[in-house]
Amino acid sequence: MRLLIVDLLAERKAFGKEGVLEIISHFDKPEVFLWSPHTTTRTEYGFGIVVDKPVDCDYIVVTGSRRNVSSWEPWMDDVVELIRTAKVPIIGICFGHQIIAAAFGGKVERAAEGSHFVSEVEYTNGMTANAVFTHQDHVVDAGELEITASAKHCAIAACQHPSRPIKTVQYHPEATKKLLGEAIRLGDITKDEAAVFDMSLPIINVKDSLLS
Repeated sequence: MRLLIVDLLAERKAFGKEGVLEIISHFDKPEVFLWSPHTTTRTEYGFGIVVDKPVDCDYIVVTGSRRNVSSWEPWMDDVVELIRTAKVPIIGICFGHQIIAAAFGGKVERAAEGSHFVSEVEYTNGMTANAVFTHQDHVVDAGELEITASAKHCAIAACQHPSRPIKTVQYHPEATKKLLGEAIRLGDITKDEAAVFDMSLPIINVKDSLLS
């Protein structure tokens, strides 16, 4: 499998590298391509093939980002073009969730305050799960996408496209206890910042949230 990661946290030591490692661990030995259109300076991962434009692939992942869909930047047009024209399955996480919604006519707005915690997510099929949220932008209109889950603070917590193999989540299923430990060790986050996430709870993972 050729897996294209739209790698939008590539400048961060833990949330980039370790987050991508967690994501790809749920695929069967993929050939990984890393595209980071938002920056010319990225952390060296030691794996994957860095590309300067999208390549032919079998699957696409759009990661989270420190940038904001509500503050549009020119490189985001290239990501939208990829989302609209790709013929392969796509999953989107946090920023990925937001930009995919925007690509299909949705609307993203910035809240007055950020949301940084573990919260219960309730799916329309009756499933519930605990998920790690860290965001301030919210999808307030899903456009063509169907809403599949919500949380107390976030009405549109997960979506899917009605006719294309596209799934998105506002939360971070790649944010494991191990990843947060690495983030603290590498300076991406402080112990106090990490303490707001109750990782003693069972947290939904990438496979169960986006690949099942």
